[in-house]
Amino acid sequence: MKHTARPLLFSIPPLFLSLLLSVAVGSVFIPPATLFHLLGVRLAGGTIPAEWQSFAVIVFDLRLPRTALMLLTGAALGGSGAAFQGLFRNPLADPYLIGVASGAGLGAVLTLTGGLPRSLAGYFTVPVAAFIGALITVAVVYSLARVGRTVPTTHLILAGVAVSSFTSALTSFLMLTSTGELRRALVWLLGGASIGGWRPVLGALPYIVVGLGVLCLSGHALNVFQFGEEQARQLGLPVERVRLIIVAAASLATAAAVAYAGIIGFVGLIVPHLMRFFFGADYRHVIPLSVLGGATLLLLADVLARVVMAPQELPVGMITALSGAPFFLWVLQRTRQQVY
Repeated sequence: MKHTARPLLFSIPPLFLSLLLSVAVGSVFIPPATLFHLLGVRLAGGTIPAEWQSFAVIVFDLRLPRTALMLLTGAALGGSGAAFQGLFRNPLADPYLIGVASGAGLGAVLTLTGGLPRSLAGYFTVPVAAFIGALITVAVVYSLARVGRTVPTTHLILAGVAVSSFTSALTSFLMLTSTGELRRALVWLLGGASIGGWRPVLGALPYIVVGLGVLCLSGHALNVFQFGEEQARQLGLPVERVRLIIVAAASLATAAAVAYAGIIGFVGLIVPHLMRFFFGADYRHVIPLSVLGGATLLLLADVLARVVMAPQELPVGMITALSGAPFFLWVLQRTRQQVY
């Protein structure tokens, strides 16, 4: 427990700083003193002074919901990426690269273009459709990539790219043939928190909490998986049942994130690698640290997306791709000897 608490303590200050930046930085800068005063007044149930009403609208109606959604999305992608890498024993297993995010996106677009009402029930329905799409996709990719009892890196990536391309093509087709909901689906596809307000946060929260809760409890099982499936069985681990639970939990968290924040790649690849590099390969630590690290990374990426070309705003997925693609090539270079 002591070994887990120390790295968690190291991860909290960067997360707190990224939260502060996410709320304070934007087209209108909110001074930290003003921000803390507004939060204090709101928490105490007091009346916000008239001269700060414009700041209050920015903070409570725009910035905080966006920050909360980015935090949940980054946490989901970071934790899911770590779980997939541990489960498949593959450093390139990322929800984006193995097609899970694209499959979830297809499920979400099927729902969005299906004319669901924009009610709270509709917001809760989208992640379910995304979850089904993610589960089907990961099952197809895993089946295509599996050779005997192993999943070679090249097979996993190639199968993921192929299935991802197929589901992306279907998503584009649905958007092109849809008229009334095209803009809604297009806004979603660009990634980020373009869909404002607290409804997306409320919609994603229960699914991500459940998914990440299960993954955080799966650290010991993922450690056992590192010895191989046969060894895991000999150690008494119900391999098939545990694999199904971990895949379902990681797909649920990814699907909920994708359903409201769009397809944001490479967070699930970068963060688990960094956590293992700094704090070791024990998945009892890697999973919760990747949850915190993913939230921190995506919050900072979202701040960059707002300020790089201000007042124009970039999709946050573009920022993560610009940093993630070189990182992916570096990881691929490191694992090349294992591949061949």
